[in-house]
Amino acid sequence: MRNASSPRRRAAAGLAALLAVAVAIPAGAQSAAASCEKPVYLTFDTGHMGIAPLVAEVLKRQQVHVTFFAAAERTQTDGDSLDNHWAAWWKARAAEGHEFGSHTYDHVYWRADLKGVTPSFRVKPSAGALAGREFTWSAAEYCADIRKSSERLELITGKKPLPLYRAPGGKTSPKLLAAARDCGYAHVGWAPAGFLGDELPSEKFSNEKLLTQALDTIRPGDILLAHLGIWSRKDPWAPANLEPLIVGLKAKGFCFQTLRQHPDYRAWIASHP
Repeated sequence: MRNASSPRRRAAAGLAALLAVAVAIPAGAQSAAASCEKPVYLTFDTGHMGIAPLVAEVLKRQQVHVTFFAAAERTQTDGDSLDNHWAAWWKARAAEGHEFGSHTYDHVYWRADLKGVTPSFRVKPSAGALAGREFTWSAAEYCADIRKSSERLELITGKKPLPLYRAPGGKTSPKLLAAARDCGYAHVGWAPAGFLGDELPSEKFSNEKLLTQALDTIRPGDILLAHLGIWSRKDPWAPANLEPLIVGLKAKGFCFQTLRQHPDYRAWIASHP
């Protein structure tokens, strides 16, 4: 009988150990280790969630990791995008290595700064019990709505979201951004070319036109914006344009990273664990 420590058996054991490690390493960690010289940062905001399963299929097939910004928006399933119906979907995205940020829980639009020494804002939620009403919030109340979304995501995914958020519509003011940063959240907008147009009327902006424009204008370092379902667009942008966009950008030498790797946010994320 050959000794168990023979060179052949030691080599086989070493190979098995390497394979086990490779399987144990999350996909996001493996891709992050790869060279990415022309990164773009694809982000998704929530919406009616009708296309969410198809978006997930494309991202998995293309091995692309993104950053999701989530609010509890009304969905086609008669609930909201952070309810128990969608909890398993979010948890699966966490397991795949995607990242998360808050979009304010009630999808609250900033309307105006109010005068005074203490920061306060005129706001208008488009979701939740107060949807459609306009009223005043203090900085603490605005921060609480950001935090509520982040805490809900952590509860249903088991993964702590990044200390990042996105204001609905990208509507902000310097005072609002300062208030959010004071409570631990940096705001994330998008590049001009990164506005992928899925909110625009399909009668005027066809998917073909939007895809061509994106492939012609997107540059390395751009943050890209799309949604998990837009009620008003008759010809949905995703998933029709999503895979062609990803494939087209890859053909141009682009690679995809989450905002955890973005140079403008790396230090902030590291200092706000």
